[in-house]
Amino acid sequence: MQASPQRRITSHRTALAMLAAAALTACAVGPDFTVPAAPAVPAYTAGTQPERTSAADVPHGQAQVLESGADVPAQWWALFRSPALDRTIRAALDASPTLAQAQARIEQARQELTATTGARLLPRVDARLNTTREQVNFNSLGITAFPSPGPFTLYGASVEISYTLDLFGGQRRELEGLRAAVDYQRFELEAARLTLAGNVATAAIREAGLRAQIADTEAIVRAQQRQLDIAGQRLRAGGVAEVDVQRQRNELAQSQALLPGLAQQLAATRHQLAVYLGQAPASADLPEFRLADLTLPATLPLSLPSTIAQRRPDIRAAEALLHQASANIGVATAQLYPQLTLSGNAGSQSLSARDLFGSLNVWSLAAGLVQPVFRGGELVARKRAAEAAYEQSLAAYQQAVLTGLREVADALRALEADANTLQARADSARQAADTLAVVSGQYRLGGVSQLALLDAERQYRQAALALAQATASRFTDSAALLQALGGGWWQPQESAAR
Repeated sequence: MQASPQRRITSHRTALAMLAAAALTACAVGPDFTVPAAPAVPAYTAGTQPERTSAADVPHGQAQVLESGADVPAQWWALFRSPALDRTIRAALDASPTLAQAQARIEQARQELTATTGARLLPRVDARLNTTREQVNFNSLGITAFPSPGPFTLYGASVEISYTLDLFGGQRRELEGLRAAVDYQRFELEAARLTLAGNVATAAIREAGLRAQIADTEAIVRAQQRQLDIAGQRLRAGGVAEVDVQRQRNELAQSQALLPGLAQQLAATRHQLAVYLGQAPASADLPEFRLADLTLPATLPLSLPSTIAQRRPDIRAAEALLHQASANIGVATAQLYPQLTLSGNAGSQSLSARDLFGSLNVWSLAAGLVQPVFRGGELVARKRAAEAAYEQSLAAYQQAVLTGLREVADALRALEADANTLQARADSARQAADTLAVVSGQYRLGGVSQLALLDAERQYRQAALALAQATASRFTDSAALLQALGGGWWQPQESAAR
C-alpha cells in the first residue's frame, strides 16, 4: 500500500530531525582526555623509608612517628599547637595580596568561559534599526514617462539570527579547554594558599630559632666578657701572658660580631611576615614567636606516593594545563572539517516610522557550508602544533610529579637527619652541663679559678646554641614535609588537627 503524501512529508521531516540531532550530538574530534597513571612506586626514598625518628632527652626531642597512608589535615599548621601561629596564618590567608590576585584570575577565567559558552552554544541575535535619506532620478535610468519623486526617508527594522552548528565538536572542545583553564586557576589558588601558609610557618619558626640563637649568643658574650675582665686582672698581677688576654679579646669580638647579623635576620624575618599578612613592616601587628611556644608534632601523616598527584595542587594545576592542551588538539582538528552556518533575517521597511512595525515585508533564510580546501598547510600545521603543545604539557606534568616525590623524599631524610643531629647536640649539651656542674662544685671548694668556671659556662652556652639550631631545624622540616605532601587543601576546612 502506498503511503499518503502527508505521511511521506512527515517521514521526511522526521528523518531530517534525526539527522540534525545526530549532527548536534556527534562525538567531538580529537582525543578524549584521560588523567595520567599515578606513580607506581612503593615509597618516596631509596632503601628503607623511615617510619619513626630517633629521640633525645631534651625539650622537643621526642621521636616522630610517620603514619603511612594518613591524610594531612586542612589546617596542618595546627599540628604545632601554637595559637599565635594559627592566628597569623589565618590573617595571612585573609589579607594576602598574592591570594587576592589568584582569586581575581579565577574570576577572569570563569567570565571568559561564560562569555564563550554563550557565544558558541546559543544563536547570535542582533536587532537593527536604520534610517536613510534617498532620492531616485528616473531620467538617469532612461525613464521619462514619470517625473522623478522628491527626496524621501526610508525606515528599516530587522532581526538577524545566525548559528554555527558544532558538527565535529570543535566548539565543545574549546569550552572543554576553557573549563580546564578555570580548574588551572583554581588549583593555582590552592597552591598559593599552601605556599603562603608554609612560608608563614617557616618564617615564624625561623624567628623563634633566631630569638633562641640571640639569647644564647648574648649569654656567651657575657661569659666571655667576664673571662676577659678576670684575664685583665691576672695580666696586671703578672699571672697570665699578654697573648692569652689578646686571644680572649678576639674570641669576645667574634661573638659580639654575630649579634648584629642575627638581629638583622630577625628584623628581616618579621618584615617578611608583615608582607605575608598584607601589612607594612612599620605598622604590622605581629606576635613574637619562641621555640618554647611551639609543639613538635609527635605524629606526622605520610600519604602514599600513589596519591601525591591528587594531593598536591601544583600537580593538579599541571594536570589542568594538560587537559587544556588535549582539548586544543580537538579544536585544531575540527578546523579541518566543514562548518555549517544557518542564518535568518526578518524585518520591515517603510516610508513612515509610524508604520514601520505594522507588517513584516523583508525576510531571508540562508545556510552556508565552508570546507577548507587550500590554506597553504596552515590548518595541518596548527594541529601538529597543538599535538606538540600537548607533549610539552605532558612532560611538564611528569616533571611536576617527580618534583613532588623528590620534595617529600628530601623532607623525610631531613627529618631523619635532624633527629640524629638533635640527639648528638643533646649529648654534647648534656656533657657540657655536666662539666659545668663539676667545675662549679670545684670552684665553690676553691679547687679551680673563676676563669675555668667561666670557660665551662661558655662551652655550655655554645652547646645550647647548637641545640637550639637543631631544634628549629626539626620544626622547619616538619612543616616542609606537610607542605610537600600537599597541605590537606582537599580536606574539609573544619577538620581538626590530631
